[in-house]
Amino acid sequence: MTSTLGAELAHRGVTPDCVRTIELVRDVLARVGDKWTLLTITALASGPLRFTALHEHVTGISQRMLSQTLRALTRDGLVTRTAYPEVPPRVEYALTPLGRSLSGAVDGLVRWVRDHQSDIARNRDEFDQAPAANPATPPHA
Repeated sequence: MTSTLGAELAHRGVTPDCVRTIELVRDVLARVGDKWTLLTITALASGPLRFTALHEHVTGISQRMLSQTLRALTRDGLVTRTAYPEVPPRVEYALTPLGRSLSGAVDGLVRWVRDHQSDIARNRDEFDQAPAANPATPPHA
């Protein structure tokens, strides 16, 4: 299915292969940029986890959202779901090699946030207290 952007790019003469690449990049960035994806990838970086343990590691996520996130990550090949034929049933989730490569990138982002959190907090405070921070006022009125 072609998106509105894809149709616009195709209309401008962008090749179908390039349109598919652009759409995939946008889709993957949306998935990877999702907070639940980042937190789930981070939790699984230390090794396989059962659903309940993963739910405990990803603070604030609902069971439904965790299930949706895991399904999307499995679809993208970032996570595997292994069901063991035991009673009671046991299911574990783990990062694939592709997921582990993403985990490395996520670690870099988390490290960057940790290293710069005080700068970001200070800048936010300064921005929020400045008179121009009022969103109702256009910056160049």
